[in-house]
Amino acid sequence: MREAFIVFDFETSGMSPQEGARATEIGAVRVENGKIVSSFQSLMNAGVRIPPFIRELTGISDAMIAMAPPAKEVMRDFHDFLGDLPLVAHNASFDRRFLEAELSRIGLEARQPIACSMLVSRRIYPDAPDHKLGSLLRHLGIETGEVFHRALADAHHAARLWLQMETELHSRYGFEEIPFEMMKRLESVPKRNANDSLRRWANRS
Repeated sequence: MREAFIVFDFETSGMSPQEGARATEIGAVRVENGKIVSSFQSLMNAGVRIPPFIRELTGISDAMIAMAPPAKEVMRDFHDFLGDLPLVAHNASFDRRFLEAELSRIGLEARQPIACSMLVSRRIYPDAPDHKLGSLLRHLGIETGEVFHRALADAHHAARLWLQMETELHSRYGFEEIPFEMMKRLESVPKRNANDSLRRWANRS
């Protein structure tokens, strides 16, 4: 029985909630036993305008946000969806900031660990051209449909990357199980030591 986890992604009005940016869309998928079993997606109205470069990148417009449910309602529902499952995001430091900021506005928090698929991928695929989500998927030959910068699509993409990395570790090192805690630990191992660390952990498993 493989651990369940949730992969999530935010689209936002800017780079940092500390600079006044707000979440505009949230997407997430729940993964159980190596398969996506459910999803969560919603635009969210936080009362902010969408800068032109964000609108061009994501396709999310002020008109779409004006018709979206209030951010506080979306985040309450999302908090319920999360439960206490561990979380994954690509470039997780970005999404963590918005998750914490949006939940704190309604007096909630997510206490579970959050792993970064980008940091893990740097240890597993050090020779990839770069570690942006789209670049990695193309490098690995994973079909994407070329839809990016929408929250649910990116959550699906990051989940497929995470599952591929688990498969890679099974194949290379012979792990019988891939604990979430081990993947989380891997993201902080120096890249030059990742291979030796994985071999050592596999011998202990």
